Amino acid sequence: MPPPWQLALAYAPTRARDQWRALLILDRRLARIVAQASEPMLAQIRLAWWREMFGRPVADWPVGEPLLARLAAWGEECSSLAALADGWEAMVGDAPLPATAFAALSDGRARAMAGLAHVTGSRTARSVVQSHAYRWSLADIAIHLADEQERARVMALLKAADRAEGSVDKAMRPLNVLRVMAERAASAVRPIGGLGDFLAAIRAGLTGR
Repeated sequence: MPPPWQLALAYAPTRARDQWRALLILDRRLARIVAQASEPMLAQIRLAWWREMFGRPVADWPVGEPLLARLAAWGEECSSLAALADGWEAMVGDAPLPATAFAALSDGRARAMAGLAHVTGSRTARSVVQSHAYRWSLADIAIHLADEQERARVMALLKAADRAEGSVDKAMRPLNVLRVMAERAASAVRPIGGLGDFLAAIRAGLTGR
């Protein structure tokens, strides 16, 4: 797990940490499917398997997949995980991808974060969680893109997105840490790192803003 994610997880309450970690691991698993598939159809087939699992009752999930076992606590909120799989499927294709692909992924991530908020007992309004998550996703995408045309499209989406109004409670505090670090890095066209990002992360982790 990348160091910025490890730092963000440090601000999750103990009761929420396992589900936070499970969601972030799933996000990386789906990202690798897209990045490593030799053919688009192979990626689509593997993503479809995850989407199918999240459309089934947890009791019907196959035994032997550790990540599914960790996500079993989501129950009916697994529909939001299916949205995450849909979002990553939008990223399947040759560069430069259209802006709609990045918006779809960020929407899927935002819906998954809203599901996580429900699972962890967060009292933060769903709209606030999704606003913070949508902006985090776009900034996170931007700092991982090599194609300048794609990056320009993502930054245009970020500029047009609603501001992340409102604070998040302790259960969702890692989301704010992730968003603040990613937005700082994206605006400076660099990876996350350095004292400034670290200090901003601490402030976000303590205040929820």
